[in-house]
Amino acid sequence: MARYNQYNKLMAFCFSLALAATATAAEPASRVVTTVRADSRTGRLVRSSVVVRHPSVSKETAPKVINATASQPGLNVGEIVEKAAKAHDVDPLLVHSVIRVESNYNPLAVSPKGAEGLMQLIPATARRFGAVNSFDAEENITAGVKYLKYLQERFKDNRLALAAYNAGEGAVQKYGNVPPYKETEQYILKVGKTYGDALKQQPAEPAPATASAPALPQPEPLRHLEVTTDSEGRLVLRTR
Repeated sequence: MARYNQYNKLMAFCFSLALAATATAAEPASRVVTTVRADSRTGRLVRSSVVVRHPSVSKETAPKVINATASQPGLNVGEIVEKAAKAHDVDPLLVHSVIRVESNYNPLAVSPKGAEGLMQLIPATARRFGAVNSFDAEENITAGVKYLKYLQERFKDNRLALAAYNAGEGAVQKYGNVPPYKETEQYILKVGKTYGDALKQQPAEPAPATASAPALPQPEPLRHLEVTTDSEGRLVLRTR
């Protein structure tokens, strides 16, 4: 009987492990867990079932709903860029070039590193420069332009400013130049090419009006020529 009870307990333990493994793999919202154990008095196998419910996702862990005003119709990114660039003295073509390379004008873009929105701002950087919602186009662009201006003033070089925008201020400070990161080097080349292409598409400025050449003196009109002869037969030319 003792050997029989040990056998039953072993079988119950194995059966419970199999059920637990199956339940863990599936992880439904609610599940029925069945256990089989040996009764300590009779040695018989006893099966019991329990319904287990997983707790619902809490508000703290639930994905945030993005209020992306950038997706609203009628949004004019060009106007926002012009306004922010003018306010902070940054070339609007440079801002457009950064947006093109960073997000390709997708206001809901999120990078694998967590950068958000049109100008791909890390949340800490967005807050640092005044953006509460990185998916709001105006907040994102305004904060991104402020950040670009700050980098330009700090490093006094657009290449280094772009390098810092991509790799971080600390990396540029550490190397005293563009960091030797392939991603950063490629980033500067892409933004530079985009900026150059944008410049080529700019309408040519009208040539300044040239001063009119001074009027040449006009020859006096020819007067009537009178040809006569004197008393000695010589030709005399007179005009009148």
